[in-house]
Amino acid sequence: MNNSTYFTYGTDYGRITIVSNGEAITQIKHEGKLKPDGVKEETALIKQAADELSEYFSGKRREFDVPIKLRGTDFHRSVWEALMTIPYGETVTYKYIAEMLGRPKASRAVGQANNRNPIWIIIPCHRVVGANGKLTGYDGGVDMKEKLLWLERGKK
Repeated sequence: MNNSTYFTYGTDYGRITIVSNGEAITQIKHEGKLKPDGVKEETALIKQAADELSEYFSGKRREFDVPIKLRGTDFHRSVWEALMTIPYGETVTYKYIAEMLGRPKASRAVGQANNRNPIWIIIPCHRVVGANGKLTGYDGGVDMKEKLLWLERGKK
């Protein structure tokens, strides 16, 4: 039995869907990037996540308090946890994350884990760039990645 709930919100950064298992947020994606399963309902937990994202988008929040639950392989979870250590407004490379995890040759695997990030913004995969500093693939598009980095650098 699926006990998840979801709700979709419009933001200045596009429509986003937030999914909860009742205890934590399990997914946040751009609308159309996931097919939510469960009941469409704005719960208190989903509303908290939406409010925190709204504060982030307005430049008033740098860290999130809403509980999250990561589902993925051990490697994916280790990458996502590493992403959450990247300071607000800064960028690192895929190679940096691979080295941080003690797997210096795993840059591509880090990129694949980034691509499977289930919780947009809170797990800041937009802060990871290519080895040459160029903005590379992002679930919401490279333009969105650039907008988020500009936001974090105070250049909204």
